[in-house]
Amino acid sequence: MDWCRIDQTRADELKEKIPVDEEMQDVAEFIRVFGDPTRLGILFYLRELPLCVHDLSLLTGMQQTAISHQLKVLRQMRLVKYHKEGRMAVYSLNDSHISQILDIGLKHTAEEVRND
Repeated sequence: MDWCRIDQTRADELKEKIPVDEEMQDVAEFIRVFGDPTRLGILFYLRELPLCVHDLSLLTGMQQTAISHQLKVLRQMRLVKYHKEGRMAVYSLNDSHISQILDIGLKHTAEEVRND
Protein backbone atom coordinates (compact mmCIF):
# COMPACT_ATOMS: atom_id res chain seq x y z
CA MET A 1 0.00 0.00 0.00
CA ASP A 2 3.00 2.35 -0.10
CA TRP A 3 2.03 3.40 -3.64
CA CYS A 4 -0.69 5.76 -2.40
CA ARG A 5 1.36 7.65 0.16
CA ILE A 6 3.07 10.96 -0.33
CA ASP A 7 6.49 11.88 0.97
CA GLN A 8 7.09 14.52 3.65
CA THR A 9 8.18 17.16 1.12
CA ARG A 10 4.94 16.82 -0.84
CA ALA A 11 2.93 16.75 2.39
CA ASP A 12 4.56 20.03 3.48
CA GLU A 13 3.80 21.59 0.07
CA LEU A 14 0.15 20.58 0.34
CA LYS A 15 -0.14 21.92 3.88
CA GLU A 16 1.05 25.32 2.64
CA LYS A 17 -1.91 25.48 0.23
CA ILE A 18 -4.55 24.77 2.86
CA PRO A 19 -6.06 27.69 4.79
CA VAL A 20 -4.85 28.21 8.34
CA ASP A 21 -7.19 27.27 11.20
CA GLU A 22 -8.72 30.73 11.54
CA GLU A 23 -9.45 30.93 7.80
CA MET A 24 -10.85 27.40 7.89
CA GLN A 25 -13.18 28.41 10.73
CA ASP A 26 -14.37 31.46 8.78
CA VAL A 27 -15.13 29.33 5.71
CA ALA A 28 -16.93 26.75 7.87
CA GLU A 29 -19.12 29.50 9.37
CA PHE A 30 -19.83 30.87 5.89
CA ILE A 31 -20.89 27.45 4.60
CA ARG A 32 -22.92 26.72 7.74
CA VAL A 33 -25.17 29.70 6.96
CA PHE A 34 -26.20 28.00 3.70
CA GLY A 35 -27.21 24.89 5.66
CA ASP A 36 -30.48 26.39 6.88
CA PRO A 37 -33.49 26.03 4.52
CA THR A 38 -35.09 29.23 5.82
CA ARG A 39 -32.00 31.31 5.11
CA LEU A 40 -31.62 29.64 1.73
CA GLY A 41 -35.21 30.53 0.89
CA ILE A 42 -34.59 34.15 1.82
CA LEU A 43 -31.48 34.20 -0.36
CA PHE A 44 -33.36 32.73 -3.32
CA TYR A 45 -36.13 35.34 -2.94
CA LEU A 46 -33.59 38.14 -2.70
CA ARG A 47 -31.86 36.82 -5.77
CA GLU A 48 -35.03 37.65 -7.69
CA LEU A 49 -35.58 41.16 -6.32
CA PRO A 50 -34.90 43.38 -3.33
CA LEU A 51 -37.47 42.89 -0.57
CA CYS A 52 -38.39 44.26 2.84
CA VAL A 53 -39.04 42.18 5.96
CA HIS A 54 -42.81 42.41 5.43
CA ASP A 55 -42.50 41.06 1.88
CA LEU A 56 -40.27 38.20 3.02
CA SER A 57 -42.71 37.41 5.81
CA LEU A 58 -45.55 37.12 3.28
CA LEU A 59 -43.47 34.94 0.97
CA THR A 60 -42.18 32.57 3.66
CA GLY A 61 -45.19 32.51 5.97
CA MET A 62 -42.89 33.35 8.88
CA GLN A 63 -43.22 36.04 11.53
CA GLN A 64 -41.42 39.28 10.79
CA THR A 65 -39.31 38.86 13.94
CA ALA A 66 -38.08 35.47 12.70
CA ILE A 67 -37.27 36.96 9.29
CA SER A 68 -35.40 39.83 10.95
CA HIS A 69 -33.36 37.35 12.97
CA GLN A 70 -32.40 35.39 9.85
CA LEU A 71 -31.54 38.60 8.00
CA LYS A 72 -29.26 39.59 10.87
CA VAL A 73 -27.34 36.32 10.47
CA LEU A 74 -27.14 36.84 6.70
CA ARG A 75 -25.93 40.42 7.17
CA GLN A 76 -23.26 39.34 9.66
CA MET A 77 -21.90 36.90 7.08
CA ARG A 78 -22.07 39.64 4.40
CA LEU A 79 -24.52 37.66 2.27
CA VAL A 80 -27.15 40.39 2.20
CA LYS A 81 -27.13 44.16 2.44
CA TYR A 82 -29.86 46.72 2.89
CA HIS A 83 -30.69 50.29 2.15
CA LYS A 84 -33.34 52.50 3.65
CA GLU A 85 -36.38 53.70 1.75
CA GLY A 86 -37.96 56.07 4.24
CA ARG A 87 -38.38 54.04 7.42
CA MET A 88 -38.28 50.71 5.58
CA ALA A 89 -35.16 48.61 5.06
CA VAL A 90 -34.97 46.90 1.68
CA TYR A 91 -32.69 43.86 1.48
CA SER A 92 -30.77 42.45 -1.47
CA LEU A 93 -27.91 40.05 -2.07
CA ASN A 94 -24.56 41.55 -1.16
CA ASP A 95 -22.90 40.67 -4.48
CA SER A 96 -23.06 38.37 -7.50
CA HIS A 97 -20.98 35.70 -5.74
CA ILE A 98 -23.97 34.81 -3.58
CA SER A 99 -26.15 34.20 -6.60
CA GLN A 100 -23.38 32.09 -8.14
CA ILE A 101 -23.15 29.98 -4.99
CA LEU A 102 -26.90 29.37 -5.14
CA ASP A 103 -26.63 28.38 -8.81
CA ILE A 104 -23.75 26.00 -8.11
CA GLY A 105 -25.72 24.40 -5.28
CA LEU A 106 -28.71 23.86 -7.57
CA LYS A 107 -26.57 22.43 -10.35
CA HIS A 108 -24.71 20.12 -8.00
CA THR A 109 -27.85 18.71 -6.38
CA ALA A 110 -29.46 18.19 -9.80
CA GLU A 111 -26.55 16.10 -11.10
CA GLU A 112 -26.96 12.38 -11.34
CA VAL A 113 -24.98 10.40 -8.82
CA ARG A 114 -21.86 8.88 -10.37
CA ASN A 115 -19.68 6.25 -8.82
CA ASP A 116 -16.29 7.21 -10.22
